[in-house]
Amino acid sequence: MTAQTVTGHEDADRRRWWALAVIATAQLMIVLDITIVNIALPSAQRDLGISDADRQWVITAYTLAFGGLLLLGGRLGDLFGRKRVFTVGLLGFALASALGGAAVGPAMLFGARALQGAFGALLAPSALGLLSTTFSDPRERSTAFGIFGAIAAGGSAIGFIAGGLLTEYLNWRWCLFVNVPIAVVTAFAAFNVLKRDHVGKGRRTPLDLPGALLGCGGLLAIVYGTSEAVSRGWGDGLVIGSLVLGVALLAAFVLVERRTAHPLLPLHIVADRNRGGGALSVGLAMVGMFGLFLFLTYYLQAIKHFSPIMSGLSFLPMTAAIVLSSTGVAARLMTRVPSRNLIGPGLLLAAAGMAWLTQMRVDSAWAGMVLPAELLLGFGMGLVFMPAMSLATLGVAPNETGAASATINSAQQVGGSVGTALLNTIAASATASFLATRIASDPAVRAEGAVHGYVVATWVAMGVLLAAALVAVLMINHRPAPGEATAVEGGASGAEAPAAAVPAGDGRPTDLRAAAAADVRANVRPAGEGRAEAGVETGAERPSVD
Repeated sequence: MTAQTVTGHEDADRRRWWALAVIATAQLMIVLDITIVNIALPSAQRDLGISDADRQWVITAYTLAFGGLLLLGGRLGDLFGRKRVFTVGLLGFALASALGGAAVGPAMLFGARALQGAFGALLAPSALGLLSTTFSDPRERSTAFGIFGAIAAGGSAIGFIAGGLLTEYLNWRWCLFVNVPIAVVTAFAAFNVLKRDHVGKGRRTPLDLPGALLGCGGLLAIVYGTSEAVSRGWGDGLVIGSLVLGVALLAAFVLVERRTAHPLLPLHIVADRNRGGGALSVGLAMVGMFGLFLFLTYYLQAIKHFSPIMSGLSFLPMTAAIVLSSTGVAARLMTRVPSRNLIGPGLLLAAAGMAWLTQMRVDSAWAGMVLPAELLLGFGMGLVFMPAMSLATLGVAPNETGAASATINSAQQVGGSVGTALLNTIAASATASFLATRIASDPAVRAEGAVHGYVVATWVAMGVLLAAALVAVLMINHRPAPGEATAVEGGASGAEAPAAAVPAGDGRPTDLRAAAAADVRANVRPAGEGRAEAGVETGAERPSVD
């Protein structure tokens, strides 16, 4: 009997780590797709005859759909089961990638990219939600989130390498086709490995359609406005109108969510200072990081004349630093030190890397200028992503992890979109001012002007990272519970971990923390089980959404 029990426990452990592999693969595919297409864009533009004015839509179509539909995608996972939504997202992503790779014209490619973004909006929050409910033991959770955070932070650099290899040795279409076998195999593995969390029709709550329209519409408008700012400028009427509309729609969204019985985004999720502070810190960090990838890519290829493959390889030290920092440092310390003691110093290290890059010149050596900055940025961001993503779902009941996951994913997406537009505009303006008083026809002067623009934008990125560090220190107050660092999972019978596994600083009343802890320990309850959840802050009853 004992031997059978132990074997079952070992099988459960193996399934849990196989589930991590499935979830991490899906997350890597999403992150890779954002940068791998950047490398393929020039070839796709020539092949399909895309104009310079329209080429941005290869990127913008994806970010619009992805950023705008994240909240809806997260809530669909809560209502219909994250395993089901995750699998549908994978298969849909494969279909959209195949359509994009087979595109015969610009419109077909733009449509396929938008479809990729829509299915990515199903995948991303479901992946983080599944990760949160699969790993409840503090030590296992820290390891799992360390791996997940390293992939989220370093996958972009890997995308540059893969994009360079596929474009140079095959063609740009394979930057899209490569997703098809990965997504199909991962979907098959997800069906067999992930726990069943189907929510029966009789237990589902109505979807908050007004909230979906307002929330998704607001995010769409903001992402669209910031994307258009790259080509039109921040003073353009369309850009200003889109941003104002987005803010207005999100304000209306908050009012509606406060009054509806079944909100798309329960406001207590973002009102919690740890989750709110973590999402805001990550969003601000993405402003700087997306700008870094943009400027370093142009610097290496246009100024230093690196090939696409060499440019991608030059990002490997940063990727290695992120992985080492996330899994070797942050994962070990997350259960021992307050979260802000990781996130704050991590952002300061990243800001120091930006400060190093402000000394960049046309003739700067990669080993002396870019490499040290990459290492500082990598080590710093590795300390940020893992605890911030863990905070995003820590203490959240399973029926709300999709919405909580969508919140931090939305912060990343909007931050990256705003950062790309903002820093690109700043760099272009600084370059134009530099060239206005010099002989702009001289190639050496143009190169100096471009680097000057990069440097000015890097100063701004450094300031944003410092602001993110300040937000983390002031807002995040999560501390590991006593004994969390040495906590072990219950025996074969599934003995419960102490209620202290949900931190006292998560912003919820004591009884609600205990309920959330019980939910997390149980992972996903079998379909048909229901529970009335205590109301947030007031203790009033509110309907279950299981």
